[in-house]
Amino acid sequence: MIQEQTKLKVIDNSGGKIVKCIKVLNGSKKKIAKIGDVIKVVVKNCNFNSKVKKSQVLNAIIVRTKFPFKRKDGTYLSFSDNAVLLLNNLNQMIGTRVFGCLAREIKFFHFKKLLSLSNELL
Repeated sequence: MIQEQTKLKVIDNSGGKIVKCIKVLNGSKKKIAKIGDVIKVVVKNCNFNSKVKKSQVLNAIIVRTKFPFKRKDGTYLSFSDNAVLLLNNLNQMIGTRVFGCLAREIKFFHFKKLLSLSNELL
């Protein structure tokens, strides 16, 4: 579960390294976000010559969380880190590659293009 002030790892080639969640979108009283949710983030650490700059505010989709979540078949899945992919204002990916594995659940949230960019799907 991701809430405000949570630091997250960026797993695409947009140039950002570490981001911090500043708002959970899709509801005024929503406090936590799970895999597949869109959040508002600020870039805390980035590469020298990158598409994103430090202190830039962007949207992001959560693709991995440490907190275990339950699938419909009854299994639980958790990852070793919290990770996101950076999006622009039109909810399109800024980067062109995805590093690491993704959860299968994000395809249900209209982000089917992300699945083709990933090399491993869990």
